[in-house]
Amino acid sequence: MKQKITGFHKDEEDHWVAQLECGHNQHVRHQPPWTKRPWVTTKEGRDKTVGNKLKCKKCDEGAPKDEQPAPVD
Repeated sequence: MKQKITGFHKDEEDHWVAQLECGHNQHVRHQPPWTKRPWVTTKEGRDKTVGNKLKCKKCDEGAPKDEQPAPVD
């Protein structure tokens, strides 16, 4: 199920995590050649993706909501 991105925060390993409207979190790493998400490396790129949708596997699995830390720039 696709859900809108509402913000971003970093995890304990300094990786970017998207916060989704459903209450789940999803890592959005830029790790070429496997995952190409150059937009996550800049504040401008992240800001432009707020409101875009990502597939949420946790929704598909019926998982409970994640803890939602305050979004960061």
